[in-house]
Amino acid sequence: MFLNNRASIRNPSAEISLFIRRALIAFTTVLMLVLVLMVNLYQIQIKSHEAYQTRANGNRIKVIPVAPNRGLIFDRNGILLAENRPVHSLELVSEQIDDIEATVEKISQIISLTIDEKSQFFKSVKAQRRFKSIALKNKLTSEQVAKLSVNLHLLPGVSIEARLKRYYPFGASLTHVVGYVAKITKKEQQTIIDNEEQARYAATRDIGKQGIEKYYQRLLHGQAGYQEVEVNNRGRIIRVLNYHPPVHGQDLFLNIDIRLQQQAFNMLDGRRGAVVAIDPNNGAVLALVTSPSYDPNLFVHGISTKEYKKLLSRDKPLINRATLGAYPPASTVKPLLALAALENQVISETSYIQDPGWFKLPNVERKFKDHLAWGHGKVNLYRALEKSCNTFFYDLAYRLGIDKISEFMYKFGFGDYTGIDIHEEVSAIMPSRTWKKNRYNQPWYIGDTISLGIGQSYWTVTPLQLANSVAMVASNGKSFTPQILGASQSENGLLQIPAQQRSNIVLNNNDNWRIIHQGMWNVNNSPGGTAFKIFKDAPYASAGKTGTAQVASLSEDVKYDKKKIKERLRDNAIYVGYAPFQTPEIAISVAIENAGHGGSSAAPIARSLFDIYLDKNTSGLSSGLLQVKQKNLDKLGQTL
Repeated sequence: MFLNNRASIRNPSAEISLFIRRALIAFTTVLMLVLVLMVNLYQIQIKSHEAYQTRANGNRIKVIPVAPNRGLIFDRNGILLAENRPVHSLELVSEQIDDIEATVEKISQIISLTIDEKSQFFKSVKAQRRFKSIALKNKLTSEQVAKLSVNLHLLPGVSIEARLKRYYPFGASLTHVVGYVAKITKKEQQTIIDNEEQARYAATRDIGKQGIEKYYQRLLHGQAGYQEVEVNNRGRIIRVLNYHPPVHGQDLFLNIDIRLQQQAFNMLDGRRGAVVAIDPNNGAVLALVTSPSYDPNLFVHGISTKEYKKLLSRDKPLINRATLGAYPPASTVKPLLALAALENQVISETSYIQDPGWFKLPNVERKFKDHLAWGHGKVNLYRALEKSCNTFFYDLAYRLGIDKISEFMYKFGFGDYTGIDIHEEVSAIMPSRTWKKNRYNQPWYIGDTISLGIGQSYWTVTPLQLANSVAMVASNGKSFTPQILGASQSENGLLQIPAQQRSNIVLNNNDNWRIIHQGMWNVNNSPGGTAFKIFKDAPYASAGKTGTAQVASLSEDVKYDKKKIKERLRDNAIYVGYAPFQTPEIAISVAIENAGHGGSSAAPIARSLFDIYLDKNTSGLSSGLLQVKQKNLDKLGQTL
């Protein structure tokens, strides 16, 4: 009976049905999972193959940027001004060294190592991967390289590496023109990122900081290259897969003549001042010198705090005086004031005054003194320029007025930027009624105008502006943007930089140019001229104007005595000029702080530069030919 009950409880068909349902569910689940797997495999292997392949390669293949060689800089004659020199460094790979401290100690017995060098090295060892090369000492000397090379077989894991670094063979004489490169800062890196130039500067360590190096950074830098390398799971390079070479920077050819540059720098001899030389026919900057200066090579490898503090001296060698120094122009602007008076018909070629040694305004007791207490007597325009008669120009400024003076001088670039191709420049001051009102909230007084007649008062100029203005006089009013860069050389060939003419001053009476040229000729060539002693034996004709700028005011009854005045309160010496007289090729301005008279202190520098630049016309002349040349100059002076 019990067996019959078991048989009645069991239902084979139900069990089979249950099994089939479970099997179908399991099969369906497995099938769905397989389908999901197949879909994922399709997505990964086919549809997203390139993306995943790239990600895989990203773990296996690294792109290492390769820095380009910086372009070289030459002067107008092809003389190298900025080059790339190999610099050797001592580097160690810690994983190849059993006892790194002992190795460093061995090295210190071969060459001297400072405490800072050792400390910095051990900090880097802790921060870098063991297979990375770490510099122990940079800027190895030739002697140090030789000593280490002999002992390298005893120092496993130690190597001497060479990299190219900027070098300036002419040192301080060119600093304020060429500038320098130095280590790129975080701020500069951020600027590069903001400008989307990361790829271009990927491997860059140095960047232009001043001068041409900064202004033409993009041309000089070039384009970074890269190499594709295969690495293992620890990041170590196994092999190089591909190499794309960098494009080196463009070579630059400047308008600078290094002969003029060095001569001017040497003649300044550390005195505070500046010299600028320009080709009046196209605005090419032939020389731009600032003194005192400093060696730009100090910044290339990182200047020490001690060395940098020396540059913060009272003489301010970091300042580019040629473009940032603002000086009263003094008598050097008298030819331009005379030209303004001629154009406004305030005076004529034959106008004259009687100079008693002073000038007085109507109904005013104060006297504006001439540099000759007894005066110059009867003075016309030519004699006023030749002798630099202050009284004549006091009267001229009074009759012209501030409005006509400032309006005319703006045409010659005073109170404005010249546009020279370096970033360091100021506009200086060309005063006017509006300027004084905005600056001091004061009205313009007639006494201010009188002082402008001799280039004093609020009027300031840069040596570059002065050179530019005298170049405009030499070219009868043609104004060019001063240009330091003459040409650039790339893989596509040589590209000449064209002259950029800004304006052309058109006079109401074109004969007024002749009058001003003659007056400036008298300064250099007439026996009474303020620069005659300097130029009397020159084998070429030239024109110029001396200036002596007052730095400190003196009481009306006090006579200027150089010996009784502190050195930094003495007058500035200034000179402007151009040569040759009939076909000008070079225009120059010289400004020397606290050096006294322009004729005796500044003019000799200009004469020396004229001699060098015009040597192609005067070299090899015998004494007899020089005498003939002088006779021709005398005849020229009589006909003017």
